[in-house]
Amino acid sequence: MGILHVFFCLVLFAGILCTESNFIAYNTSQSIVPGKLNVHLVPHTHDDVGWLKTVDQYYVGSNNSIQGACVQNVLDSMVSALLADKNRKFIYVEQAFFQRWWRDQSETVQDVVKRLVSSGQLEFINGGMCMHDEAATHYIDMIDQTTLGHRFIKKEFGVVPRIGWQIDPFGHSAVQAYLLGAEVGFDSLFFGRIDYQDRAKRKNEKSLEVVWQGSKSLGSSAQIFAGAFPENYEPPPGGFYFEVNDASPIVQDDINLFDYNVQDRVNDFVAAAVSQANITRTNHIMWTMGTDFKYQYAHTWFRQMDKLIHYVNKDGRVNALYSTPSIYTDAKYARDESWPIKTEDFFPYADRANAYWTGYFTSRPALKRYVRLMSGYYLAARQLEFFKGRSNYGPNTDSLADALAIAQHHDAVTGTEKQHVANDYAKRLSIGYTKAEELVASSLACLAQSASDTGCGNPTMKLQQCPLLNISYCPASEADLSQGQNLIVLAYNALGWKRDDVVQIPVINEDVTVHDFEGREIESQLLPLATAYVGLRNYHVRAYVGRSPTQTPKYLLAFKVSVPPLGFSTYTISSMKKPGASSIRSSLYQFQSGEKSSVEVGQGNLKLTFSIDHGKITNYVNSRSLIEEPVEQSYSYYSGFKGNDKDTQNSGAYIFRPNGTFPVKPDEQFQVPLTVMRGPVIEEVHQHINPWIYQITRLQKGKEHVEVEFIVGPIPIDDGVGKEVVTQVTTTMDTNKAFYTDSNGRDFIKRDQQSGTMITRGPKIRDYRTDWDLEVNQPVAGNYYPINLGIYMQDNQTEFSILVDRSIGGTSTVDGQIELMLHRRLLLDDSRGVAEALNETVCVHNKCTGLTIQGKFYYRFDPLGEGAKWRRTVGQEIYSPLLLAFAEQDGDNWMNSHVASFSGIDSSYSLPDNVALVTLQELDDGKVLLRLAHLFEIGEDRDLSVLTRVELKKLFPKQKISKVTETNLSANQERTEMEKKRLVWKVEGSSREEKIVRGGPVDPAKLVIELAPMEIRTFVIDFNPVSMVM
Repeated sequence: MGILHVFFCLVLFAGILCTESNFIAYNTSQSIVPGKLNVHLVPHTHDDVGWLKTVDQYYVGSNNSIQGACVQNVLDSMVSALLADKNRKFIYVEQAFFQRWWRDQSETVQDVVKRLVSSGQLEFINGGMCMHDEAATHYIDMIDQTTLGHRFIKKEFGVVPRIGWQIDPFGHSAVQAYLLGAEVGFDSLFFGRIDYQDRAKRKNEKSLEVVWQGSKSLGSSAQIFAGAFPENYEPPPGGFYFEVNDASPIVQDDINLFDYNVQDRVNDFVAAAVSQANITRTNHIMWTMGTDFKYQYAHTWFRQMDKLIHYVNKDGRVNALYSTPSIYTDAKYARDESWPIKTEDFFPYADRANAYWTGYFTSRPALKRYVRLMSGYYLAARQLEFFKGRSNYGPNTDSLADALAIAQHHDAVTGTEKQHVANDYAKRLSIGYTKAEELVASSLACLAQSASDTGCGNPTMKLQQCPLLNISYCPASEADLSQGQNLIVLAYNALGWKRDDVVQIPVINEDVTVHDFEGREIESQLLPLATAYVGLRNYHVRAYVGRSPTQTPKYLLAFKVSVPPLGFSTYTISSMKKPGASSIRSSLYQFQSGEKSSVEVGQGNLKLTFSIDHGKITNYVNSRSLIEEPVEQSYSYYSGFKGNDKDTQNSGAYIFRPNGTFPVKPDEQFQVPLTVMRGPVIEEVHQHINPWIYQITRLQKGKEHVEVEFIVGPIPIDDGVGKEVVTQVTTTMDTNKAFYTDSNGRDFIKRDQQSGTMITRGPKIRDYRTDWDLEVNQPVAGNYYPINLGIYMQDNQTEFSILVDRSIGGTSTVDGQIELMLHRRLLLDDSRGVAEALNETVCVHNKCTGLTIQGKFYYRFDPLGEGAKWRRTVGQEIYSPLLLAFAEQDGDNWMNSHVASFSGIDSSYSLPDNVALVTLQELDDGKVLLRLAHLFEIGEDRDLSVLTRVELKKLFPKQKISKVTETNLSANQERTEMEKKRLVWKVEGSSREEKIVRGGPVDPAKLVIELAPMEIRTFVIDFNPVSMVM
């Protein structure tokens, strides 16, 4: 038996030696070949930072019953796949995921990844924490989340991303092109979603790739090479998906096995390449080899791409190579081609007829407001963190920064995620706020300590804040002052100029007085808390705090405050000490229909007239500007379209598809159409329009604009119809079918009708696109645009502007009328992947009701050419509301023992009216990040659209500046280095000389920063290592 066994083994071994090896060494080393069609294979994964699953579920791969996706697997397998062949390449985008993964790796793995980055095999593209949205995001948030990712990459890898990669957002903004593209230092920007009609035209004209000039103020100095993909961000048609379970045919190149198909696959490759080349300029095309959450087992992709590169290049008809968007961009640039010019933006976006992605401009309005509120709070908190001194171990703003960054994702603030994911975003913001709140309280307490104290490591004063003040819930202000206590209110102003505003807080005492920081009694007013707000307050406190309020205040106390720039003022509220020294109670008037025809409100230059019979505003008069304009505000709703056999497209989280519009008429059960409250600080008109809409029209003393506060919800769905609620403000202006909306809170873009092929009848509508003749199939949805700051219209004499408190959708489909979409509640999914109806609810004790939202918008008329100053300055005040903090104090010694008023800048200085302080932040290394933004466009205002200056010595009067370094927008490279590397692209038909104004270099002795219209400049500042003097 032993001899036979040895003989058998020898025979078997000999057989193995005689068998021919099938090993093939694939040649993947190919580079660009001049004169051939070069197919740049770009391996990539698109990893949503939350959508169907939460960001953490996507990372670890849990909750796979919803979607089989695990980013951990993607990054793990990517590393081993790249190590297997030095010619392979991979790009990665979302730093929220990468940073999670990076923290989990050993030093050995981190060293390997650093070598892959250094060699160019792994390239970071875009580089922000997420791939932010471009419609529902504010430019400050876009900058912050990009900076967070870019500075991490620079710190860990010493590299700066070169390419913008916005492949999935649902339309693309001008601000993304010039600000988050060119001003970041990107050499190109690539994206996937443009209107289907626009894409078809661009294919025919070979104009998918353009030079995009997004800013008329900065012109060619901020232009960028930009490319839209021929279809989407996936592999080309022809079967080139290679995940383990994908259906595409692999390259079967073993001739000893069945289904050998090398030539077939090469032919497929060449055919797809030639097809794309026919719609692309130059001999370079890009294939995006990947899509959502692919490369979970990266070898399946790279094995097939290795084979394709090897056999396609042996075939010789085209040249295939591993590439990145950077290599592709350099190849395009080297051809010295002239490119079509693109201006303005790519909104709105439709992917087919009757499918305009304009609903998400408003979807989840409460989350949108929360994001915007936290954005302004984060800006103020970073300022206070700087004034106090940053601590890496105590409370800081890092958690809020991370939560806000993730919330900018194109399936987060957009409202296009599943409900449990929306809850997760809100939870993260809440956690971040709680940690930043602690920092804010300690910083304000530190700054308010007596000047005789030294240091403020553990301030004794305990300050409270009220995140639910929007629903009139503030335990700190609802203290009982009848026993002699005082309520101290600190109002912090994050703006760079002095601010006069009105504060409203709930109080339980009726006889109270208010004194300013100099001890002077100031005018104040008590307004009865409306029944609608009592219900809103009690229900939502139970929902979000988990308990019912212990008491219900009867009044809101309103008083005027005056707060210095980057500083605070202190106000004392106390019980009445002597007769006649208390707050004035509002005079209350309730008007019945038929009792009186009209009523006028307003005690300054601005007055409004309301019709009592109709319960609507009818006239607007400003005695200073001599404007008198008939105006009417109304509500209506669009019923959401339900798909049918002929057309299955529903209205949903993404898609706005109306099926008729219906006016909201006053409910007969409300017998009192108007309630008017008058007083020395505020005058208000309350209207209970129907059971689910309540409105306050408010005029503040000394202000010349109208503030409209609304409560909408729960939207009724008992009739089985989803509804999209809008408000219209109608004037008699002849606006010539034109209106203007902002781009991410910066530039305003004109929207108008010049031409277009109408296939659906409708009212006077805009129906115009700059780049193609629009075929109209949705006359309302197709004319909706995103609004982050405001919308305005004008005729030959007057401008009418509306400013908003969050991202919403808006339009002007009728001359002289502006329409805002405030709320949406829909019952069907719109078939774009989320697989869930947009039907938000709020639950208390397992009983759920539809979401109610509370919000504000502001409007004003101005003479033609004079509205920009109001839009820009009040827009800043809306974005950065006063930050209020409260403390109880026994006795009257507060002002003597504390700093009652503080400004972080020179007492004689404020920023120019056309400059905003975008960022003031102490970095980990002790340096300070400073961003300043010019608020006006060129030609927008005759006085303020000019070069302006900021004096750093007065901005930092208590510290000695040793060095000022200007950087790119995301602060990961010096500006001079960025400009040296910038690619200058040729533009078709460009012959005229542009006169572009930019701020000059900063003189290290004078330390004065110049800002040209629409310019944002970023600096890293070093201070001498001395303690800051308070």
